[in-house]
Amino acid sequence: MSITPRSRAEARQDASPRRGRKGARRSWPRRILYTLLGLFLLGLAGVGVAYAMTDVPKPNDLAVAQTNVIFFADGKTEMGRFSEQNREPVELKQIPKHVQQAMLAAEDRNFYENNGISPTGIARAVWVAVKGGEATQGGSTITQQYVKNYFLSQDRTLSRKAREILISVKIDGQQSKDQILENYFNTIYYGRGAYGIQTAAKAYFGKDVSKLTPAEGAFLASAIRGPSFYDPRLGAEQKKNAQTRSGYILDAMKDQGWLTAEQRAAATFPTDKQFRPYSPPTAGGANGYVIQKVKEELSGKLKLTEAETARGGLRIVTTIDAKKQKAAQDAVRERIPKAATDIKVGLVSIKPGDGAVEALYGGTDYAKNQFSTATDATMQAGSVFKIFTLIAALQGGEISIRNTFNGASPQYFEEFENPGGETDFNRRGGVRNFNQEDYGRITVATATANSVNTVYARMNILAGPEKTAAAAAAAGITTKLTPNYANVLGSDSVKVIDMANAYATLAAEGVRATPYFVKKVSTTDESFDYTAKPSTKRVFDKELVSDVVYSMRQVIERGSGEYAGDRLDREAAGKTGTSSDNYSAWFDGFTPQLATAVGMYKGDGKVKEANQMNDVPGWGPITGGTIPVRIWTDYMRTATDGMERKEFPEPAYINRDAVPKQTQPPSDTGDNTSEPTREPEPDPEPETTTRAPSSTTPPPSPTPEPTTPEPTTPDPEPTQPSPEPTKSPGRPTIPVPTISPSGNGDAPS
Repeated sequence: MSITPRSRAEARQDASPRRGRKGARRSWPRRILYTLLGLFLLGLAGVGVAYAMTDVPKPNDLAVAQTNVIFFADGKTEMGRFSEQNREPVELKQIPKHVQQAMLAAEDRNFYENNGISPTGIARAVWVAVKGGEATQGGSTITQQYVKNYFLSQDRTLSRKAREILISVKIDGQQSKDQILENYFNTIYYGRGAYGIQTAAKAYFGKDVSKLTPAEGAFLASAIRGPSFYDPRLGAEQKKNAQTRSGYILDAMKDQGWLTAEQRAAATFPTDKQFRPYSPPTAGGANGYVIQKVKEELSGKLKLTEAETARGGLRIVTTIDAKKQKAAQDAVRERIPKAATDIKVGLVSIKPGDGAVEALYGGTDYAKNQFSTATDATMQAGSVFKIFTLIAALQGGEISIRNTFNGASPQYFEEFENPGGETDFNRRGGVRNFNQEDYGRITVATATANSVNTVYARMNILAGPEKTAAAAAAAGITTKLTPNYANVLGSDSVKVIDMANAYATLAAEGVRATPYFVKKVSTTDESFDYTAKPSTKRVFDKELVSDVVYSMRQVIERGSGEYAGDRLDREAAGKTGTSSDNYSAWFDGFTPQLATAVGMYKGDGKVKEANQMNDVPGWGPITGGTIPVRIWTDYMRTATDGMERKEFPEPAYINRDAVPKQTQPPSDTGDNTSEPTREPEPDPEPETTTRAPSSTTPPPSPTPEPTTPEPTTPDPEPTQPSPEPTKSPGRPTIPVPTISPSGNGDAPS
């Protein structure tokens, strides 16, 4: 049964009763009343002129689906397109009367009585706009919503609102109410890419609109308020929202006399089985991970609604550099052995001091796997976390980078005791260096270059693990951190994008920027124009950062990242990282103009023997100084080609008079380490250190990559000592958190 054209008097009786006016007019002083009356008459004259001059425009491009186009940073090279529109117009007589009444109950119960506008709704919208807020759809009549969707752009200015009002009045005089309602049903956005009631019925319930029940009609009337808040398939909260809103609409239908009490009682919310499964369309390939981040930024930072994005017409310029993006994909593809199909790699490259993400690799094909190794996965940080301990120790004035420490292995520290616990290093033979290497007395710079665990363990005791965690958060780490003395060795889990941003903070001399992907957005009708403004904050002193960067330069010039230093034709700083039992491997580094992090893990990232990267075909054990540093180097050589060769600031050597306090080991360990000292003679050049003989014979170097004849310097890690062979075989010293989509860095499992 459908609603046919009829008189407004008949419609009043059938659709919605008049509402009485509540409250009495307030008394005003006569002078104010005359003033308001004069303003009203002048305004009325102006409105009359505007009304006469306003023509009903031709329907905008919403009637024909438009595609959103995404460009690389040059604004010319197309990255991809996405459009989620689906449209199938129907006549009003095909829409059941109870579905029509559900919409009227939800949006405009006086639709058949009003003149196309709601004065109270207009007043609320103007008031919200004046205060700087955003008016919601609920304040407009159905006629106004139809005009906004079909004839006007989606900009949120008062001038557009004024045109909407004038056109609504004209439309109401030119078209029948049924014609307006039919057009509204065919143009409103319901979510799931569905424009119009027919496509919505199919998208949510897999049926023709003519078969919709009152409860289903009430749900669809709910969905138009905000599909992402009312789609039950999106979660329990959305389901609860939909149930509440649908119940409100059904109750209103009963109150209006459109449903009997028995019909209302029978109209129960649809079951989960009645809702059709839905997967939004996704962009494929490696660039799909970027396109998804762009979509998230449009709805989050730019606050574009789902309907505004789905209607199309957006021209989006990203921060992604086409050359760098291709270089990232090439570097990963060429360095990961074809046989190692279960090895996962994430890469993010960020512009220091700005936050623009210039390259991102989150996987091979977003259409097949929506979990991004660059922005979703969390991996144990390993020794890339040591830099935050160095920052914390320098901030507290505890050390100078000229101080020397005992690099012997093993060493025993009371603070690393946790009887029976996972961090009971002393029970397992103390804190050890990679391959039990004994470095003798070395400076902080040399300890950084060679990732000396025993020196950094002592530094974290001096600085305090809470301050190490605070330095990491200040630099840009967003995952949950658990302060403990072992965090210097990388027990916390982090995201690749966070590590890239944290090191970008150092490249920018202590200025942290918020990463972003969208540089500019405009619409084809010129109703929306956005240009990104970097969000930055100074978090570290320049002088402190210069000392940290100097120490990190040693990693590339003569330490575990020397592979990069031999092949990059410019100054760079960085750090390798490998977790215990090779569950993750990192290389994170930067030049003054570009910071890039590379992280690797295997399988699903869970702590199980199958996920240890101890025997990767063609490589053997994977550490930060093997595949990660090669991917980083391959990428950075192309990414920095043509860039100006800039140098880092010289080290400031802050805390010149610092003499670190003695940290006392347990008396029964036999540790003979001596107190750290300060170097008497400043020397800006890297020191040459004579290493003491290693206490154990190091294992052979990893098998070099077949395509790279140059010998490799193995990563001087893992970051934690291996467990005693007689206890918990195969269990990592510090358990590695499971890599999960939440990326929350929860405590180890």
